[in-house]
Amino acid sequence: MKSTELPPYARAMGMEFAGIENGSPVIAMDYSSRAMGRPGFFHGGVIGGVLEMAAFAALAAELERQGLDLRIKPINISTEYLRAGVPERLFARGEVVRAGRRVANVRIEAWQSDRDRPVASCWMNFQLSPKKT
Repeated sequence: MKSTELPPYARAMGMEFAGIENGSPVIAMDYSSRAMGRPGFFHGGVIGGVLEMAAFAALAAELERQGLDLRIKPINISTEYLRAGVPERLFARGEVVRAGRRVANVRIEAWQSDRDRPVASCWMNFQLSPKKT
């Protein structure tokens, strides 16, 4: 995945790029019926999906900056849901904490109208390996 491309799942859910912040892409998604959990709130799985897409985009951007073309495979994710996602635009941005030869660690936050009040955050760890030809 290039840092400027979103996979079909993300596009089908209505996710899009909302810009670059400190070198990492910001992913945004508007509230809609397909994102609804209990009435009037984002579904937790949708929030998790936005966090995951932001992690992949941040890592892809970092690898592009380094001139590396590696296979990115998720190892694990640990998500913390901090408050309910209300029916307004949701944003998420990842920050690569470490990108070594074999493993990368990315910290992601999702927020809505107030960046200082995150809706959710997570850590994702990735295995990095050469692409098979």
